[in-house]
Amino acid sequence: MKKFLGALCVLALAACSGQGGGGDTAQGLAAENWVTLGGDIGKSHYSQLEDINRETVGRLGLAWAVDLGTNRGLEATPVVVDGVMYTSGVAGRVYAFDAASGKELWRFEPQVDMQINRTVCCDMVNRGVAVAKGKVYVTSLDGWMYALDAKTGAVAWKADAVADRRRGDNSTGAPEVAGDVVVIGNAGAEYDVRGSVSAFDLETGKLVWRFYVVPRDPKLGPQDHPDLEQAVKTWDPNSRWDVGGGGAPWDAINYDPETGLVLVGTGNGGPYATSRRSPKGGDNLYLGSIVALDARTGRLKWHYQETPGDNWDYTSTSPMILTRMSVDGEERPVVLHAPKNGFLYVLDRRDGKLLRANALVRMNWADGVDMKTGRPNLTPERSDYTTGPRIVFPATPGARNWHPAAYDPETGLYIGTVQDMGNAIYMTPGQKPLQAKMLNNDASLLFSSDLEAILPSLPPVLRDPIAALPEMKWVKENPGSTELRAIDPLTGQTKWAYKMGGWQDRGGALATAGGLVFQGSIDGHFRVFDKASGKLLKEIDTGTSILAAPMTYKVNGVQYVAVMAAWGGGGYPYVPPYSAAYKRGNQGRILVFKLDGGAVPIPAELPPLDVAPEAPAQAPGVTPATIAQGMTLFMGNCALCHSNQPRSITPDLRRMSEGTHKAFKQIVLGGLLLPNGMPRWDDRLSEKDVDAIHAYLIDLQRQTRAEELEKRRRGLPLDTPGLTILSNY
Repeated sequence: MKKFLGALCVLALAACSGQGGGGDTAQGLAAENWVTLGGDIGKSHYSQLEDINRETVGRLGLAWAVDLGTNRGLEATPVVVDGVMYTSGVAGRVYAFDAASGKELWRFEPQVDMQINRTVCCDMVNRGVAVAKGKVYVTSLDGWMYALDAKTGAVAWKADAVADRRRGDNSTGAPEVAGDVVVIGNAGAEYDVRGSVSAFDLETGKLVWRFYVVPRDPKLGPQDHPDLEQAVKTWDPNSRWDVGGGGAPWDAINYDPETGLVLVGTGNGGPYATSRRSPKGGDNLYLGSIVALDARTGRLKWHYQETPGDNWDYTSTSPMILTRMSVDGEERPVVLHAPKNGFLYVLDRRDGKLLRANALVRMNWADGVDMKTGRPNLTPERSDYTTGPRIVFPATPGARNWHPAAYDPETGLYIGTVQDMGNAIYMTPGQKPLQAKMLNNDASLLFSSDLEAILPSLPPVLRDPIAALPEMKWVKENPGSTELRAIDPLTGQTKWAYKMGGWQDRGGALATAGGLVFQGSIDGHFRVFDKASGKLLKEIDTGTSILAAPMTYKVNGVQYVAVMAAWGGGGYPYVPPYSAAYKRGNQGRILVFKLDGGAVPIPAELPPLDVAPEAPAQAPGVTPATIAQGMTLFMGNCALCHSNQPRSITPDLRRMSEGTHKAFKQIVLGGLLLPNGMPRWDDRLSEKDVDAIHAYLIDLQRQTRAEELEKRRRGLPLDTPGLTILSNY
């Protein structure tokens, strides 16, 4: 085992020299300092600290906590260098704390154009900072890269990471330091984004290179860089170049100092359906791929496409882990990667050679990978929803997603949450126009976890073909589940598993030399497992939902474990009923634990829901057709953020106050609440459109109030599934 730990030394020591601190261990893996989001340069989410171990973990308690004043998602893993904790929050805010006491040293809040929320699919999150050479690097939600003085938080420089601000680009990922540059990718592939990765000079912020994931229209002449000349051959010449093509690398960027390469996981196609994006098909490089770029020039050295022609939103942006393993009797530098598509890949990071591809969950988009060619064996007869409704496994949330996994070099196990679930997918009727800064998808999704309950209410044209699909057997056997698993990457075999509370429950993981695995849950529990057996050793109720990965560090001889806590991310308006956020609210916090710490302050339970306020009268001339038009406009423009669900972290528009109704047009068209994150829509919606949306919401509020009054009369909780009361219109 010492051989494997020592083999990682090269990676971690290179990280320490580049990060400006943290070279404090003989082996080079994380110990007193935690210098990257994953602890070391390979981002293994593993620590050599062992004061908190199997024997002592029962004494774990709270050292300190900080309320960050937000009710939106927190996904970052803090970085600790020489006793200072740096981390990011909503929209690219940055915080620096004394890591032993929790005393705030400074904070930075970028000036964000909140109009960007029009093209942010999955909450105003940020996944972390990079620290190097006395600076802290972060990217704001609207795509500006900042270099901050690590001692004061003052802005050293600011650079634009968005190539074309006419499109829907935004930024939610963490920067990566790669030699003399800091690298970031864009987000927004569901809109009209052309994926790209940008590298800036660490000292000056000057753009050094930019790699585009997707080609541009060949009619415009040569591609932006030579790597795209081969890629464009894998697209239909008449592709929808006007809406970008997707590919946004919104996470999963790793620098490998051994090879000088930046490994980037690229995003899904936009729109999802290949036939709408590239009508004649094709692999559509470099969607759904790992691309290895020269850190100095940005030029492509190798690529491996995990999901050719991505038709299912199978992004390859899940975090990667760089390590060394003995594979078939030969020690190799490898990258471990488990993207959304359901496989766990092992690649040689020198040349991208595929070494293993093991299925982790049920899948029907492919039935394995050809190890000679590296290509998946596609099964379009089971998964091509453009020819009729299909139930596709895994679902678009993915077998794995952004929630970091850990690699334990002592056991050789990959430890992370794995989701086994499908989607019923079908194309909505008609051909909706593809537009700039708009959600460009014709595919509608029904999660298999809800499918049996939903099926009877679907129209026969959908219900009957879906009910007849062979995958309905899978749905009935297991509609959807998530497990924390310890997996052998070379065989795909699960050594142990712990079932999570629901399919949305996917917290990141930390493994340590103390024999432990740490993980938070959205039910608010912080759990510690024996990493060899999976036995639950300690459980702390924090009262706050946790999705982010924990980390650990040591200051003045004391080991601490820290985690950021709040519900958010994909599907953020739909707060799961079993989550702490649903029961106690979504008070975003940093929680830090140590041995012999105290109790965690638990947020108070939310009061019972009150009956929706009485809705105002409809305006003269409102008809059932007006309300139907308003519902269509609402679903096409507003429903992604406003789920109108109990306990949602965005406003439930069934419960608007009299004042909100009076200001409705100013809010939607005039940007009255833009500083709060509500964008204006005056470029998309006319006054007549907004009046129709308002009429729909007034009718919905009236129905909701009547339904809830009836529930109250019957003594039922207001958030029980609905009693249907038809509209009077």
